[in-house]
Amino acid sequence: MQVLLIASEVFPFSRTGGLADVMAALPEALVRLGLDVTVLSPWWQSLNGAPREVWRGSVTSGGRLQAGRVRMGQIDDAGVKYLFLDTPGFDRPGLYAEDDVERFLDWGRQVLPTVTSMGLTFDVLHGHDWAAGIVLAHARQAGLKSVYTVHNLQYQGRWNMTEAAAWSGLPAPMLAEAEFYGDLNLMKAGLVFCDHVTTVSPTYAQEITTPEYGEGLQGVLQARQAQGALSGILNGLDLERWNPATDPDIRPLTPKYGKAANVAALRAEFDLDAAPILSAVTRLVSQKGIDLLVEALPDVTQDWNVVVLGSGDPLLEAALKGWAQHPRVRYASGMNEGLAHRLYAGSDAFAMPSRFEPCGLSQMISMRYGTLPVVRETGGLVDSVPGDVGFRFSGSTAADLTAALKVARAEWEDKAAWQARVLRGMALDFSWEASARQYADVYARVLEG
Repeated sequence: MQVLLIASEVFPFSRTGGLADVMAALPEALVRLGLDVTVLSPWWQSLNGAPREVWRGSVTSGGRLQAGRVRMGQIDDAGVKYLFLDTPGFDRPGLYAEDDVERFLDWGRQVLPTVTSMGLTFDVLHGHDWAAGIVLAHARQAGLKSVYTVHNLQYQGRWNMTEAAAWSGLPAPMLAEAEFYGDLNLMKAGLVFCDHVTTVSPTYAQEITTPEYGEGLQGVLQARQAQGALSGILNGLDLERWNPATDPDIRPLTPKYGKAANVAALRAEFDLDAAPILSAVTRLVSQKGIDLLVEALPDVTQDWNVVVLGSGDPLLEAALKGWAQHPRVRYASGMNEGLAHRLYAGSDAFAMPSRFEPCGLSQMISMRYGTLPVVRETGGLVDSVPGDVGFRFSGSTAADLTAALKVARAEWEDKAAWQARVLRGMALDFSWEASARQYADVYARVLEG
């Protein structure tokens, strides 16, 4: 089976979050199952590595002749092919910007003509998140089978319909199906024009059919669910990248040894006292609930040292910078891969008070590194954090988070009970193999249908 995966970013070439991590691990797992997998992503100016040009030409897209070129990234040991389509609008520093919908409309309508011009064939097209939504519309137009994965329903890719129509290359009836309160909505396009919708955890698949989590698209998702065309498949974890026994950024850590050394090293790095260490590695946005942690800090710092790594909302950044003057609070701004690994390995507990969490990888990484997650019961956090490993709470207030951390701190005092939780967490299987098999089954059902 030949599968073409479409996404806006893929690690290690481009990355802003979990989508890129999935696009690095899922294709390799699919290849191990015997599938032929190609990943197609934009050629960002800031792309890591030096992919070589493999095709240059012109394609007719949306009634216009447009020049383009494709570059190929290094084919990794798993045999995944990474292709990068270079179109106007992406030749600038950074990744996302205010004109993203315009750029991806233009990029997305060139995908299929370019693939055809290159002589590439595939059985199933698998698009990921809003940036790929327009490609699913063109796939429907071409009679191609497709699967669409929602990684985060909150980001939808909307643009005024009058302006977007000229860029989409779609006929008026299809534009009408993707209309959303006067806008063209690329997420909705992916949802309505694919053959099957998946999202990144079973619980999130149910949540997004409700008004609370449906972001205005719950009616569309309820219809897809009624058709038997909505599935939740829990993301896996790249077990080579996140291997505490071989991770070069930390002290070697296995279920039998190494945790104490990593905790001691982190304590020394941030000059923390003997209280247990609670960390968070996160984007500072409302979804992640870090404002609840900031609000709870007066109570939390009575029991915990707190270290936060991340950036985002300027108000949250300012609040954390102010709190960093406290002897038990430390804040590091931005993305720092090495520090993230040290926090996963050297913390006692990990905070994820998310208002919603489609899947989440941090809770899986923290458990693999012997750090117990404290999570709100939502989305993938429900599906991946057993109650006898982490500490779960159902509310969405600072008081709810504080109460869960009180329970965790009391448990931390019982070293035997805490260690038993740690060992259970480190023994959990978060490999991609089971998830990849579920995706392969979805592809097969789509082809049969």
